Amino acid sequence: MLSRRQAIGLLAGVAPALRLARAAADLPAITPGPFKGTRESLKEWQVPAWYRDAKFGIWAHWGPQSAAEYGDWYARNMYIQGQRQYDYHVKTYGHPSKFGFKDVIPTWKAAQFEPEHLIELYKKAGAKYFCSMGVHHDGFDLWKSAHQPRWNSVAAGPKIDVVGLWKKAATKHELRFAVSEHLAPSYQWFSVSHGSDKTGPLAGVPYDGVDPAYADLYHEYASDFKIGSGTGFGSAGIPDSWKLHYFKRINDLVDNYQPDLLYTDGGIYYEDYGLGVVANHYNVNAKLHGGHCEAVYTSKTPRDCETGTCVLDLERGVASGIPANPWQTDTCVGDWHYNKTVFEEHRYKTPKRVIDMLVDIVSRNGNLMLNFPLPNSGMPDADELKILDEITKWMSVNSEGIYATRPWKAFGEGPVASASPVSGRGPGFNENGRRDLTAQEVRFTTKGSNLYAFVMGWPEKEAVVKALSTKSTVAPFKVKNVELLGFKGKVKWTQDENGLTVQMPPQKPSDHAIALKVRGA
Repeated sequence: MLSRRQAIGLLAGVAPALRLARAAADLPAITPGPFKGTRESLKEWQVPAWYRDAKFGIWAHWGPQSAAEYGDWYARNMYIQGQRQYDYHVKTYGHPSKFGFKDVIPTWKAAQFEPEHLIELYKKAGAKYFCSMGVHHDGFDLWKSAHQPRWNSVAAGPKIDVVGLWKKAATKHELRFAVSEHLAPSYQWFSVSHGSDKTGPLAGVPYDGVDPAYADLYHEYASDFKIGSGTGFGSAGIPDSWKLHYFKRINDLVDNYQPDLLYTDGGIYYEDYGLGVVANHYNVNAKLHGGHCEAVYTSKTPRDCETGTCVLDLERGVASGIPANPWQTDTCVGDWHYNKTVFEEHRYKTPKRVIDMLVDIVSRNGNLMLNFPLPNSGMPDADELKILDEITKWMSVNSEGIYATRPWKAFGEGPVASASPVSGRGPGFNENGRRDLTAQEVRFTTKGSNLYAFVMGWPEKEAVVKALSTKSTVAPFKVKNVELLGFKGKVKWTQDENGLTVQMPPQKPSDHAIALKVRGA
């Protein structure tokens, strides 16, 4: 017989399971297919070959928060007294009790938005997939949304189907199509719109979020909900009605645009609701491919991706070592949403930093999804176009060692490669702590019988790859031939107990990392 303590413990474990079972039973049906909305079923999912081969994607993290051109989380921070966006908003537009985010939305014009032209640029730069923003934490949908009929890009702002136009252009140019959704945190994240100033002449005057006429944008909250209580990346205080609304809205996006990749800003939210979203995404895709799923879902929660299910995404971070499963870095050349001060002060990542990150990530079994934030107009600025041009030039020489490659026994060698992993905030956010890569650093990829050794700077006279020593402790590798990608002549090389030594030609074939194509026995 169970003791009273054991019985209480058993009931405590059963009650959440029963609640989840009831929630699952109450959810609308998902698209039929090979997957059910359960963790056990989703473990059977496998990373598709196209994604493992693609390595590089470009993202347009663009929406109505880009209208002000003043950086990340504008729709939230404009309601927080003391934030730089609040100060800018009051100075530029007026106080948020009078001019709120609902009034910012019509100022997003997208007057120079040419998706086909941009997709052409991104494809030339080597992107194999493109990601459109679907909906950010601001709750504004970038498609003709069935569940957000007033606040979407067809009904308001530029009055165009942003997701649809991106997809049409990506499909025409044979890029895999992705969408990002950041909706789940909105309920908590946007609650600050119901607050007020704490000091000053308008202290206590409610912001425009309290107006019930705009509850479909700013949400309705129970009287006991703590306004501004966190940024919403948990589930505390979230009503089931919001979870169901989230489920329906993201499924509407997937059902109508059938993305190859669905990026979620966080983990799988709200258990059965989120699992249903993932299963629906995979089943919609399987229906397009004769029952075989070729879709990808990304999560930032490692536990979600331990077995099948999804690809782990590290925001602004790089994994240590070589993870067994393919993974993804998502990062940006500047801020996530366009920030004109970054352009004015030329504070974007340099082309070298972007290319170094790409090579380093691919050597570790990862993909890079890189955001070029678009301004209000929808046309990249001059500095962004320069970065794109540099990536294009580099890829035209070295992409052979990137696409469709797999990791070697070691991802690299050099002082940075052998240093302790850089810690970050959570599983990502470590990119700023990473040191610059020089000619002392080498990164490896493989394809067939070829090993690609990327020397991460110009070594002037000769490059030495120590891991290819005749006495290597990494892996035996008898070198048969060496080429330098982008150099038409033959290079002189020797392999001995010190490593593979390659004499450099007078002219470097690339301004950034150079690739040695090493053919083995």
